[in-house]
Amino acid sequence: MTVDKRPASGNLATAPASASGTSGFRIGLDLGGTKCAGALFDRDCNEIVRQRVPTPRGDYPGTLQAIAGLVASLQEHAPQPAGTVGMGMPGIIDPQTGLVKNCNATWIQGKPFDADLEAVLGLPVRVANDGNCFAIAEALYGAAKGAKVVFGATLGTSCGGGVVVDGKLVVGRHGIGGEWGHSPMPGGNPDDHQGLQCFCGKMDCIERYLSGYALEREYEELSGRAVQARDLPDLLAAGDAVAEQVMTRYEDRLGRALAAIANIIDPDAIVLGGGVSNIERLYTNVLPVMARHVFFDSLSTPIVKARHGDAGGVLGAALLWQEQD
Repeated sequence: MTVDKRPASGNLATAPASASGTSGFRIGLDLGGTKCAGALFDRDCNEIVRQRVPTPRGDYPGTLQAIAGLVASLQEHAPQPAGTVGMGMPGIIDPQTGLVKNCNATWIQGKPFDADLEAVLGLPVRVANDGNCFAIAEALYGAAKGAKVVFGATLGTSCGGGVVVDGKLVVGRHGIGGEWGHSPMPGGNPDDHQGLQCFCGKMDCIERYLSGYALEREYEELSGRAVQARDLPDLLAAGDAVAEQVMTRYEDRLGRALAAIANIIDPDAIVLGGGVSNIERLYTNVLPVMARHVFFDSLSTPIVKARHGDAGGVLGAALLWQEQD
């Protein structure tokens, strides 16, 4: 288990007493395909300790027990036991059935994950899509703090998102609010719509063109060489012609995909997270593309980089109790 003890990062939030259960301390968790990260926060949401454990892939009971062990370890650092747990995961809880849906961690698909977690932990648990956790962290205490309408887009292994209005997540009737990654890639370029099948079963989803994997796939197709998405900034700086071509296409696609969001919710801020968000040219090159496709002639929507980085998921999960009360 990796432990990162770090000093308090400032007064981020004060939870209402009703959101704190029997203690002002709270735990946020982020379930990923290879690891589960967690952090303990005090009543003002200052991070006390952060830990992570391997995710037992393919093993649902083992995943529940790994999370229970992580929570127990985090509790050891709390002067009083944490009263609530929030969990971000790569899927949703279907509000009609109470079962996990649309999850690429397939071993928890179709399971009553939140109910089972509560039973194992003996604590109140709230579970949300990891894109929503990212969005609420950045909207309340991150790069979009103070903005009324926020769209958070995660550009990493997958492509997710979340919508926050007046400090509240917009989850929707079916729990899929903000799931732009599984909308069809907007048209406008002959390089798009290659007949790419997504894990969700649909064709040409945005995720298939805007994830880190999409960058890697396209670079290899054009050059015959395999690279990782994190290598793109160095290749661009070295004047690599293929990297430039790949990024120009990517920026065009991202601008068109975000223009569709702008035409629907007209956000006051768009926050980018995930590994691809570290490519700095996105923050100057994407807005002009968006402007060509929105129903407004002087677009000024700020596109900003996430403040909390990989830490946003656990913070947002912990904030699920504040945001919903």
